[in-house]
Formats: sequence, C-alpha cells, structure tokens
Amino acid sequence: MASTVLTGIKPTGTPHLGNFVGAIKPALALAGTASNALYFVADYHALNVIHDAQKLRALVHEVAATWLALGLDPEKVIFYRQSDVPEIFELTWILSCFTAKGLMNRAHAYKAAVARNMESRAGASGAANVEDMDDLDAGINMGLYSYPVLMAADILLFKTNVVPVGKDQVQHIEIARDIAQRFNAIYGPTLVLPAARISADTAVIPGLDGRKMSKSYDNTIQLFVPPEKLRKTIFKYKTDSSPPSEPKDPDASPLFHLYREFATPEETEALRGRYRSGIGWGEAKEAVFEVLNRALEEPRRRYAELMADPAGVDALLAEGAVRARQIASATLQETRRAVGAR
Repeated sequence: MASTVLTGIKPTGTPHLGNFVGAIKPALALAGTASNALYFVADYHALNVIHDAQKLRALVHEVAATWLALGLDPEKVIFYRQSDVPEIFELTWILSCFTAKGLMNRAHAYKAAVARNMESRAGASGAANVEDMDDLDAGINMGLYSYPVLMAADILLFKTNVVPVGKDQVQHIEIARDIAQRFNAIYGPTLVLPAARISADTAVIPGLDGRKMSKSYDNTIQLFVPPEKLRKTIFKYKTDSSPPSEPKDPDASPLFHLYREFATPEETEALRGRYRSGIGWGEAKEAVFEVLNRALEEPRRRYAELMADPAGVDALLAEGAVRARQIASATLQETRRAVGAR
C-alpha cells in the first residue's frame, strides 16, 4: 500500500553530531520504506524565536546543506522550504476554525511557557496563587500558541501516513489527528489521520560532559568543523582519572558510545577488547577522532560546496516546492470544496 512519510526540520541552530545520529540518520533511513517521502525546512516555525532576517536565511541554508551533504537525494524525495508552499498557510486558517482553544491550552510548549511565567512571578513577588500574579501570557506570541495548528497543516496537507518524531513531539501528531477527526466528522473523510513513528533504538549521543548532546548544555560537536578542530573538541570529553592499565567498562563510556555509531562492527569489537584489557583515555579519544573524521570527510567536503553556493541550494528547494505544491494544491482544493469555499 502506498504510504507517505514527512519530516520537518526547524532551522534554529547549527546541526551537530547528536542531530545526525538521533534525527537525520533515522529519518533518511525511513524514507526508503515509503512510496513518497517529503522533507521540509520549517522556516516559518523558526520565526517564533528568530527575528533576524539574515540569521534565518543563513540557518535555512545551513540546515538544507547539512541534510543534502549527509545523503538526502532531492531526485528521490521532495525537499522544500515551508514558506515556498503557500497552501500550508491557507490550510492553517481552515484548520484553526476546527481547533478547540482548550486543545491549544494543553499544548506542551504553551504550558511550559506559562509555567515559566508562574515561577518567575512567584519568585519575584512571593505570590501564593495565580490571582496575585501578573499576566501569565507575558512574552508568549500567537505563533507559539498556535504552533501545533501550523504543524498539523504541514502534515495533513500532504495526506501523510507516518511522521518520525521524538517522544517530545508525539503530542503534535495527536493534535493533528484530533483536528483531522473533527473536520472529517463534519465533512466526511477528507483528511488522512497521520501516525507518529518513534524509533525505539534511536541512539542518544553523549555530549562532551557525558550528558545528552544538546545545544542547551553547550556540549555539542558540530558536524563539519575542520579535522584539527574536531580533534581538539573530542579531546575535551570529560573522563575519569583511572590509569591507562586499568580495565574499563566500554558500555559505561560516552566515548565508546560515540565510537560505535561510526565504526565497523569489527572495529567496535576490537576497541571493546582494548577497553577491557586497559586503555588510556587519550588513546580512546584518538580512536574516536579517527572514525569520526573518516565518516565525515566526504560530507564535510560536500557541505562546503553547498554553503559556497547558496543560490544553488535555493534552486534545489524551489524545485522541491514546485513538486510539493502539486500535491498540496490537490488537497487544498478538496478541503476548500468540502467547506464550501470556491
């Protein structure tokens, strides 16, 4: 049976190694299992937090170049920029008219922003209840509040069957399903109900301090830095003070976890043996650098080419948008007819 897979990529920061292993690699693999695969750079989603036009344009190019360099083939999938598909935004308004405000009140991002305001007001004033506090919606724009409706439009417009997401994004798929069900209950089966796909074996890459690699922890390894900088960064990994001759548990080592994501099975088992017989941390870090540098050498070269040709990247995204709009236009016309619009 034909199936459609869709992945959105928000350009809010320079991609790092954790993004590659945790999101990019599994999303690219999933594309091979679908009849149709769509990938889009979600620049209007990023507008919630990025209000610098030059920065937004630069991040769009960075993210697009990253996915292309790591193996996304625009000949085999549809790769586009969200803002190049105006049908998304018309559908967003239509869907908004079938979305309960209470549903948006329960959205995780909005609730988290309100909770931060409550903590801040309570901390500043010692207030014990909501009535004594200032506006709890302070600093929250309508983009953040209605973000899930735009995401629902991203998904429903392409009659998406599967959306690969992390656990923190599952609610967005549930909201999209809820909106589609409300619409279909009134107008008949028009919108396809999507399903979230969470990969149970997706690796969590440890950062330089041993915690999950994340920009918020400032512990990341950027994907395409030059070899000498990559090596210096890897040598910043936090390790214990055990001597080189002391046997070490590879499964408890963040360095080993990183190594096995890029090494061959034979290399992984060889390094596991060296851990158990005793290995110096400098030696382990050098091994990580070697397999990482090998794996990233060709993507790094390709990324540099793409970043040197932003017009070429824009052209690829524009070509993808033409293909995306062929699908989007048909769905939007069907939806407009259903509601009674011309």
